[in-house]
Amino acid sequence: MIRFILMSRLLSLPMLWMGVIQLIFAELSHYLFQDGVTKGFLTSALITIACSLAVLFGARKYRFSSVNTKEAILFAVLTWISVGLLGAVPIYSITQVSWTDAVFESISALTTTGATILSGLDSMPKSFLMYRQFLQWMGGLGVVIFVVAVLPMLNIGGMRLLKAETVGPVKDVKLTPRVKNTAHYLWYVYLLITVACAMSYWLAGMNVYDAIAHSLTTVSTGGFSTHDASMGYFESSLVLWVSCIFMALGAISFSLHYRVVAGKRLALYWKDEECRWFLLIALFFSLLVMQQLLQFSDETHVLKALTQATFHVLSFMTSTGYGAGDFTQWQGASIILLLVVGYIGGCAGSTAGGNKVVRNIISFKAILLEVKQLIHPSAVFTMRYQGRPVNEQIRHSVMAFMCLAALTTILLTLLLMLTGVDFFSALSGVAACLNVLGPGFGELGNNFSPLTDVATWLLSFTMILGRLEYFTVIAIFTPYLWRA
Repeated sequence: MIRFILMSRLLSLPMLWMGVIQLIFAELSHYLFQDGVTKGFLTSALITIACSLAVLFGARKYRFSSVNTKEAILFAVLTWISVGLLGAVPIYSITQVSWTDAVFESISALTTTGATILSGLDSMPKSFLMYRQFLQWMGGLGVVIFVVAVLPMLNIGGMRLLKAETVGPVKDVKLTPRVKNTAHYLWYVYLLITVACAMSYWLAGMNVYDAIAHSLTTVSTGGFSTHDASMGYFESSLVLWVSCIFMALGAISFSLHYRVVAGKRLALYWKDEECRWFLLIALFFSLLVMQQLLQFSDETHVLKALTQATFHVLSFMTSTGYGAGDFTQWQGASIILLLVVGYIGGCAGSTAGGNKVVRNIISFKAILLEVKQLIHPSAVFTMRYQGRPVNEQIRHSVMAFMCLAALTTILLTLLLMLTGVDFFSALSGVAACLNVLGPGFGELGNNFSPLTDVATWLLSFTMILGRLEYFTVIAIFTPYLWRA
């Protein structure tokens, strides 16, 4: 049974947080940047804070209690929808785009997709651009995880909220016995890597503003930039390599980061099977793309080709979506290779999108297992991951997910084509939003503004679907969730 009063009180918390963020940016706009958009933030902040406080205290007699699985699923989906709508209000007020486009931009930011409908970023108010960047950072580890971390009252039942929010086939691993502390540690590591990224960008030549802004969207693997040319604006190979390092860190499990820091053992990265394969796959595809660039482009300098290849492979594989140069015009198989690594994705428990490396590992092992079983019908084989047997439930869950990912891509591509988008643009747009990746190709190569309103709403839904990895969103449309 779903307790809707409890749901309302729970939803008021991320809404209140969004209002506080907008209030902070109103102050930054007025006192620090003095860029004339204070009213756009302030109006939205006051309305959001007033409404969330009214709900929070209006039902104060209904105390917070343990949430059940159905409520956790519904809360996770409604949180992303509500904060996406609220985050769009300043975008709508400041940029004067349509409400449809403002919601798309907000959801793209919070889900760390990085797809945009905006152009002329270089001339936009600095406080607004930083707001976009911060939305991605806030959405990186997830708003629900933030709620669990900062509100001890949600400690009872918090694991269900955490499982509904986090991604990956294995969701029961906790760093500490208390889920609140687990969420705290994840955010501590997240903040530490972000600070290190900002300092590295500054040392690489960025000014303080750009270093902070891009650190927020690098570690969150979001990909928004304060410049239309993205990372290509800086014309620096050093900046690109710094970006590569921190995109990779953002795409590796934050639980693994914590274990490495706590144990002071860098070797744990290589001992972790998923992390090891993530690095090997990134290296393999980087070399493939480099070969394509040397063969089909005018680039003859091996180091420059390697820099461009590694940067864009990691950008797509980690679902960050940064660009440097006109990569949408690459020839040969380069673009297809980038789309492929976008579906492979990063590691489970990270900020990256895609299908996740662990699922690809298990799928590949399942295929090999079936081949061996065919050759030796009477033999008994056991699939192992990290040296431990993989139970049937996880195997079935992974194969169902991979099948659903393929079917969803086909269906959403067809639906997008019905709005008038050509096949390749539709496929790349769906891949960009479903894998929370960002850049599209074809007519969506510059940004997503050519889309109709129907197509834009469809892709906004696609981003939430991809961010919560299909099943959580699909569950709310089934009768099983609503039965008592």
